[in-house]
Amino acid sequence: MLLTIDVGNTETVIGLLDGQEVVHHWRVSTVPNRTADELMALLRGLFSGGYDNGVHGIVVCSTVPAVLRTIRTLVSRYYAGVRALLVEPGVRTGVPVLTDNPREVGTDRVVNALAAIRRFGGPCIIVDFGTATIFDAVSMRGEYLGNAIAPGIEVSLDALGHAGAQLRSVELSRPRSVIAKNTVEALQSGALYGFSGQVDGIVTRMAAEIGVPLGEFPVIATGGLAPMVISEATTITHHEPWLTLIGLSLVFERNL
Repeated sequence: MLLTIDVGNTETVIGLLDGQEVVHHWRVSTVPNRTADELMALLRGLFSGGYDNGVHGIVVCSTVPAVLRTIRTLVSRYYAGVRALLVEPGVRTGVPVLTDNPREVGTDRVVNALAAIRRFGGPCIIVDFGTATIFDAVSMRGEYLGNAIAPGIEVSLDALGHAGAQLRSVELSRPRSVIAKNTVEALQSGALYGFSGQVDGIVTRMAAEIGVPLGEFPVIATGGLAPMVISEATTITHHEPWLTLIGLSLVFERNL
């Protein structure tokens, strides 16, 4: 088994993979000040069913530097005999990054691009629904072309609830209709149909810049909030919730 850890700004996704198949997975809150011992206690709780038997490697990517430091300590203290790889600038991924400053591109973006090109082919666009909604463009040759970053769905709803005197935080779910009859469903309508429209708009513009007509290349949705939006976004062609974990396994294989 390969232990994969994808540390995001809000949530951390943990997976156990057999090859590129996700056998077990968990989603927990990202806590930047959690110690290595506390993180290990959490992992032991998750693995209480013996899921981690036979772990032969660990691979991690993180958008939170403090957590990456904690994981370095955890690996050296509790997994000293296991091959571990922390994906950061300088680690071989096989994905050329064609941006102004490749080092500022998050490792999770590159890992996602690798998984998408290997699984679906290129060119492709990845839409990652997390703390931010990130649109990644990948060329036919597997090059990372760049991205667009928009505020995430929950971040936007929370901000609106705090800024509007008569508004509130609401559960992100489907309203009865687009034209809502109450404040809660009005917020839900704006979020669901507004963000699905945003997805279609940005994907359409990216496709024009890539130079390939819509419908002739894959558009892959991933991230924890993807299931709510993809049914309304007409440009999404595939849903792969474990894209980052699969990409981490591919990077691990490349660096053996």
